[in-house]
Amino acid sequence: MRAAVLHEIGQDKLDVLDDVETVGFGPGKVRIRVRATGLCHSDVSAMSGVLPQPAPFIPGHEGAGEVLDVGDGVTAVKQGDRVLMCWLPACGSCPACRRGQTQLCLAGFMNAGTPNFRRPGGDVFGFAGTGTFVEEVVVDAGCAVPIPDDVPYEIAALIGCGVTTGLGAAINTARVEAGSSVAVIGCGGVGISTIQGARVQGAAQIVAVDPVASRREAALAFGATEAVAPDALGDARQRITGGEGFDYVFEVVGKSATARSAYETTRRGGTLCIVGAGAMDDFLQLNMFELFFDEKRILPSMYGGGDVLRSYERTIALWRAGRIDLESLITHRVQLAEINEALTQMRTGEALRTCIEI
Repeated sequence: MRAAVLHEIGQDKLDVLDDVETVGFGPGKVRIRVRATGLCHSDVSAMSGVLPQPAPFIPGHEGAGEVLDVGDGVTAVKQGDRVLMCWLPACGSCPACRRGQTQLCLAGFMNAGTPNFRRPGGDVFGFAGTGTFVEEVVVDAGCAVPIPDDVPYEIAALIGCGVTTGLGAAINTARVEAGSSVAVIGCGGVGISTIQGARVQGAAQIVAVDPVASRREAALAFGATEAVAPDALGDARQRITGGEGFDYVFEVVGKSATARSAYETTRRGGTLCIVGAGAMDDFLQLNMFELFFDEKRILPSMYGGGDVLRSYERTIALWRAGRIDLESLITHRVQLAEINEALTQMRTGEALRTCIEI
């Protein structure tokens, strides 16, 4: 079958091959025919080595498709069901799950170290235990989440990561209050979803910050009240908050430099929410006095900071009600053979989300 493979960490292009096969199907497993998948910045970060991932591997973790077969013991889905793929399924029994923090369950991360594909040359891993830039994939049953018939595959794929992450950061993690002021630094697909979450929560001012003009324009269409380049953020802070700083600032880039800027843009007693996934060797510097004196809350948000299954349901309900716009997030569509074109669209900032139709 066809798949887009990265042979070595650090390569910037994928090799579309037709000699890949799935492995590992058996009890507790589900085989899925992938119909649509989104390209998330985390895929690019894994390719570059910013996020740890063994190679060779197939990127992609925002996927949706049709169940082809289920292994023994699988009862939640059956052949023919339409599903989205959850790259971080909860085991339900670990300490994090028992506390109700299922987004912190480590069971899903263990899948990333087990190959779920093979080529004539050897094993191939799937990014984050999935790997959706492929025609078929075998995953744990918990990764296959049924979707209603009225949710298109391309919409379901986005709900599987970027939309859930962004909405959840505003709704679950930061719990944006109505009438508050918000700044969102980084306005790709996750940042735009964060903006929509802040709008749903009733924020009065939402400032979108991004160096790419087209993304700033898009942010306005999705609910931002103002959009500025990074060098104009200080002026926006002065005009909108009288220099005090925003009630909530979301860092959706994953770099210490933007996180530091976000901290400085947050008012005393306000909330800085870290949404971007960064590198292990990129350190954020804060001094002990400012931590004490400013009393700013620093809240990392992992996968939307809440139970992802409940978050999926909420997202679908908001989408059905017209409260959030998911269709317009997909600005480009390509076939699997054109995956490197999609990577260029991501890296240049041309695309919010590119849907790969498989």
